[in-house]
Amino acid sequence: MHARTVRGAVRSAAVAAAVTGTLTWAPAATAQPSEPTPSAPVAPAEEPATDAASITITKKDTAGDILPGAAFLLLNSAGQEVGRGKTDAQGTLTFPDLPPGVYRLKETASGSPLHEVVADQDVIVTPGAITRLTITDPFKAAKVLLQAKDDKTGKLLTGATVNIGSGDKTLLTLTTGAKGTASGELPVSSRKTEFWVKQIKAPAGYHLYKPVKTFAAGPGAPVTVTVTNAETATTPKPDPSGKPTDKPTPTPSTPEDKPTHDSSGGTSPSSTRSATPSTDPSLPATAATEEATPKTPDGSLAHTGADATPWLLGAGGLLVAAGSSALIAARRRSCRKPANIAQDDSGETS
Repeated sequence: MHARTVRGAVRSAAVAAAVTGTLTWAPAATAQPSEPTPSAPVAPAEEPATDAASITITKKDTAGDILPGAAFLLLNSAGQEVGRGKTDAQGTLTFPDLPPGVYRLKETASGSPLHEVVADQDVIVTPGAITRLTITDPFKAAKVLLQAKDDKTGKLLTGATVNIGSGDKTLLTLTTGAKGTASGELPVSSRKTEFWVKQIKAPAGYHLYKPVKTFAAGPGAPVTVTVTNAETATTPKPDPSGKPTDKPTPTPSTPEDKPTHDSSGGTSPSSTRSATPSTDPSLPATAATEEATPKTPDGSLAHTGADATPWLLGAGGLLVAAGSSALIAARRRSCRKPANIAQDDSGETS
């Protein structure tokens, strides 16, 4: 019954619409009430994280010049890599979108043959902040070779000590070894650094090199520094022929057969004594004996040394003259008298 009533109402509405040309919507009665359809949930829009942070690096050297191409590695507190990169043409590098925390920054390459890398460092990142770092790479040290030489011969010398520095600071102290050389490294602050060298200890037997020398050195470049020393004055060695000797000089026992100059400037002849008596049969035995053995004058003292030689030579000359006169006189007498007449020692006949 109820269903028939509903269908009748619908037909009446359709007929009325056909007559008037106007459709009017009326809710149709239903046997059961309709249930609402559940709507799908709407996703909320994403909001930007407000605690994200970043690290920005600016790379320079000790002279203030920017260094492009320097490579860096960033690690988190667990040692895991969170970023890597190289500085650009302006010498900068940025690690963005980093959670707050402590990070480890490592420089793996300086990007320049003249510079060294810096040591690792920890970086603290705070929420929403940009952490800016200026990192300065030092220049590579200059390699210096020290030589100490003899100023005349060029011989390398051992035991020379020098100080090397820049400005008012001493940076290096070197002492030459057994080969006369020493080496070390000098820290440089620019592409061309001026240094001074001063010797503080000279090699044994040499004067100290007092002037202060200067030289220039670049990063990583080898340089040689030479100091020269003059040998100290030494006492000349005596001539071997003029060395004093402890052995006594022998006193000549017989006069030489060379002429001897007396005190007046004249030359007196000297004679050589014969150790054998004359074998001339006409010479008396006494005269031959007197010629072989000169007599020492009575009352005179024996003289030794070089001051007695003139006296000995003079006495010898007198004895030779006397012996010659006696020999001539004896020969004349022997020619005038018979051979059987005997002669005494004085030369007179009996």
